Amino acid sequence: MAKASNDYFGLNYVVSLILAIIPVTAWICGAVTRFMEGKIVAGLIRLIFGFTIVWILDIIWMIMNKKIIRIINI
Repeated sequence: MAKASNDYFGLNYVVSLILAIIPVTAWICGAVTRFMEGKIVAGLIRLIFGFTIVWILDIIWMIMNKKIIRIINI
């Protein structure tokens, strides 16, 4: 399992926020980071529902907490 970090692939907050705002990159980066952490179910949920409420929640949590919050820890 990969080491968990606060942002996408260990990038800084601003770059990760920009990636999270763009729907396609948020979908891809979100799924890849979940799979890298060994969270297969969370990665699959991210792939299936990535363009819906999951995307909006990621942006809101990231702006409020200055880091990516792992909402689903499955």
